[in-house]
Formats: sequence, structure tokens, C-alpha cells
Amino acid sequence: MRISRSLVAASLIVFASSAAVAQDRPLVVAVNYPLQYFAERLLSDDADVVFPVPRDVDPSFWRPSIADISMIQSADLILLNGAGFATWIDRVSLPRSKVVNTSAAIEDQFIITESITHSHGDGGEHSHEGLASYTWLDPILAIAQAEAIASAIITKGVAPADDVNAQLETLIADLQALDAKAAVALDGLQDTTILTTHPRYQYFARRYDLSLASLQWEAGAMPTDADIADLETLVDQTGAQILLWEAAPPAAAIDVATSLGLQSIVFAPLAHGIEGRAFEDMLDDMLFAMSKAGADD
Repeated sequence: MRISRSLVAASLIVFASSAAVAQDRPLVVAVNYPLQYFAERLLSDDADVVFPVPRDVDPSFWRPSIADISMIQSADLILLNGAGFATWIDRVSLPRSKVVNTSAAIEDQFIITESITHSHGDGGEHSHEGLASYTWLDPILAIAQAEAIASAIITKGVAPADDVNAQLETLIADLQALDAKAAVALDGLQDTTILTTHPRYQYFARRYDLSLASLQWEAGAMPTDADIADLETLVDQTGAQILLWEAAPPAAAIDVATSLGLQSIVFAPLAHGIEGRAFEDMLDDMLFAMSKAGADD
């Protein structure tokens, strides 16, 4: 019995020690996948980085639960995208000392959008009036956001400065290489109007001097008859030959686009990641598809 009690006591001590270590590990929360990815690259194994939005929910309009809010408020750093992304932050009290607006240094480069009101599934009606928010689709703006994250990590002492700066240098080089590859891949598409199923790609288009016309379709859903009529009108007006889908649609939707002379490309705007794929690799795949579509025109 004495041996058993001793083993139990020792186990409790080990458990308590492990729990204390887990609680001491820094926690970083990001409002979208790109910020999570950048933070993970910069931190290596020095902290836990969490992106709490379920995969089937648009991070722009996610509504955190009380438990989610409690977790976020307890984090060591809270990475915001800025530019109006993640509407929930306006309704939740966040500790200012922990909040990092990763786009604060690039606010003079924000794109003002038109007033468009529509709905996303059961998320209720919302408006796109204000600012385009998918800043990371311009790799140069993404670099500025990564730099803001690195600065905050170092200032808060979440990870050693030398380690973070070394990781930042590598991340910047990767994003610069992606930018250079995109410039080559998209060369020749500047005189072609590209249609998109949702207004997510403004910064991407500006960076590479592309002309876009956007629809207001539900991501991944079969377009309605009204949606198809809008598409037909845009094709007639613009002569577009490429359609970017925010998410993979039903095969029948691709058939509709094909019947109108459009090449379909699924170009996820990456507010969510794709399991097992890195940020640069996912964009690289989509750039290849766009380049091939341009070559086929």
C-alpha cells in the first residue's frame, strides 16, 4: 500500500509540473490563416499559435462563443488583420496591451470598396462598404504584416529576438520570391478582364495590374438562375474568359461557366488554410493555374 501511495503521489507531482509548463507556454491567437502561418514561421516551437475559426465558417464574419472569447482574452498576443477584417472584434473587449494590428503600417495603401449588401448563409446580411480586407494576397503587404508580428513577438518577449529576426529574414525572402513568380506568371493577363465569384481579390489585382469584375455568389454553392444571369451579363460586357471561384463549386456550376466560354480556376483567398499546404505553396498553385489559363487564351 505504501508503494502504491508513493507512486500516486509521484504521478500527481509530475502531472502538476506538466500542467504548469503547459500553462506557461505563450499563446498567440490569429484572426485568419495567413497571420497564423506567419506567426508559426516566426515562432518555430516557442509558442502555441491558434486560429480558432471553424473551417466551415467565414473568418470575416465569425461569431466567437463565450469560451472562445475567454481563450482569446487570455492570449499573450492577439493578431488582428485590420482593414475591417473580422467584424467580431468590434463587439468584444480585448486587452489593448495584447492586441497587434498587423496592417497599421500600411493603412495608406488600403483600398476603399463599394457599398454592397448581401448575406453569407446563416450569417445574416452584411455590407462590403468600407475597405477591402484581404491584404495578404499582395505579398508585399503580407511582408509588412509579418514584420509587425515579428516586432510584437520581440517586444512582448514571446521568443528570442535573434531567432525571430532570423525566421523573419527567411519568410521575407519566400514572400519576395512568390511576388517575383507572380509577376512573371500573370504577365500578359493585364489586358484581360477576370471575373471573380466574390470581391476578395482587390489587393492581388492591384499588385499585378489586373482588371477584375466581381460577382456576389455564395462560396462553393451552385449559382442561382439570377446569379447565372449576372454572369452572362458580365461576360457580354467585358469579354472575360477566366472565372475565379472562391471555393470549389458543384460540377454543374463549372459546366455553366464553360458554356459561356469561361475557364474556371478555384482561387481560395486563404482566410482559411488548406490542410498540409503552406501559404506560399497554395498561392503558387493558383498562380500556375492562372498562368496556364492566360497561355490558353
